[in-house]
Amino acid sequence: MAYRGPAYGLSREVQNKIDKKYDPELEEKLVKWIVKQCGAREPEPGKTGFQNWLKDGCVLGELINSLYACNKPVKTIKSSTMAFKQMEQIAVFLKAAEDYGVTKTDMFQTVDLFEGKDLAAVQRTLMALGSLAVTKENGCYKGDPSWFHKKAQENRREFSDEQLSEGKNVIGLQMGTNKGASQAGMTGYGLPRQIINNP
Repeated sequence: MAYRGPAYGLSREVQNKIDKKYDPELEEKLVKWIVKQCGAREPEPGKTGFQNWLKDGCVLGELINSLYACNKPVKTIKSSTMAFKQMEQIAVFLKAAEDYGVTKTDMFQTVDLFEGKDLAAVQRTLMALGSLAVTKENGCYKGDPSWFHKKAQENRREFSDEQLSEGKNVIGLQMGTNKGASQAGMTGYGLPRQIINNP
């Protein structure tokens, strides 16, 4: 990749805001999970160590493959020093994660990891992947289930036509209630408004 040099002005401010979103505690939890899940070696602590650990795409490929019992999505995982090969492996991981169920809004872009532009987005993707793995309960998740929140599950309900028609007769409390309302004791609204002309 070409050397971009330091950022100044507004670009610098935007990058500083992005960098502040990175969570070192979350990094620690994600590293623990990835090491437990796919047996990878632990990286050097810190943001740069985390980026360098994941940058070539090998650890990410092993991670996504470990979440499948069979039919592994990443067919070949090869360590390479060539930038385009590393970026290609990251892209393969992203496609496999999307196929696994991670939503597009939770996905990072290849440059976010490769160039270190937004490592908080990388953390967000890995958190979403961990949450899905815990939720699926297919026996492939390794690690403490309390590390990730379970995703909401569908709770479909079936109602008969009779139940649906009964529901139309009920006035919901959001509409208010007329319980206890009466016109007893009400008087007329009073005299109409008087308009007085001053001579």
